[in-house]
Amino acid sequence: MRDLNEHTLTDEVISRFANSKSPRIKQISEALVRHLHDFVREIEPTQEEWEFAIDFLTRTGHMCDDKRQEFILLSDALGVSMLVDAINHRMPEGVTETTVFGPFYVEGAKQYELGGDITEGVSGTPMLITGTVSDQDGKPLAGATVNLWQSDTEGFYDVQRLDSLALRGVLHTNDRGEFSCWTVRPSAYPIPDDGPVGQMLEAQGRHPYRPAHVHFMIEAPGFQKLVTHVFADGDTYLDSDVVFGVKNSLIREYEMREPGQAPDGRDVTEPYAYLHYDFRLKRA
Repeated sequence: MRDLNEHTLTDEVISRFANSKSPRIKQISEALVRHLHDFVREIEPTQEEWEFAIDFLTRTGHMCDDKRQEFILLSDALGVSMLVDAINHRMPEGVTETTVFGPFYVEGAKQYELGGDITEGVSGTPMLITGTVSDQDGKPLAGATVNLWQSDTEGFYDVQRLDSLALRGVLHTNDRGEFSCWTVRPSAYPIPDDGPVGQMLEAQGRHPYRPAHVHFMIEAPGFQKLVTHVFADGDTYLDSDVVFGVKNSLIREYEMREPGQAPDGRDVTEPYAYLHYDFRLKRA
């Protein structure tokens, strides 16, 4: 076809995918063009706005390196990451809900004995984390791998300010499906907002903060890997998490306790926070 216009262009573009060797690529390409063209028709961008959009994506790419992925940040801040997560993790009732993976996971975290201290010398209010891992019927899972990581009390992860790994570790559940470790209470923190995504948030009238949370990735043979957070009840940003990751079932009190014998039997000489969560995995 020639002399295409705003009403006929979309169908012509889609027709060019007819000989695609992959039905999935054909499906994705058709949907992409259909929705993208509808978006452009709806907002009717000026030439200057279109050029700004191209520049925005270019700058987003320039912010990406081996330590930072600005496009994932963009996906997170627009709610796309959580939408993809929700579509791929439709859980039966009783199974722990998932949430976004986040950009601060690091391979090769140190393995700790149950009750170990994962702070590696990072200071802050002590916090005891205990929990259990079971199947969706409540049967304890022995030997499950519990990988956890978190920010410090100022909202920074180790990879942002340290040359070593801290506030992250790998545990394995005991015969009763239990695990525990000592850490420090994490804080709410902003996602990196010194790039295009931060400029977008400012223009949209949004803040860049995430509520305080601890990340968990839990695996056991025969079960679907669980990637989730446990959020601090009462946090200022629970209802406005910049990446839309909060779910009611993932909120727990980070209970402040006085000095004395902690639930794991340790004698503690200063006030400490206590978090407990029981995880249930979906069968693979």
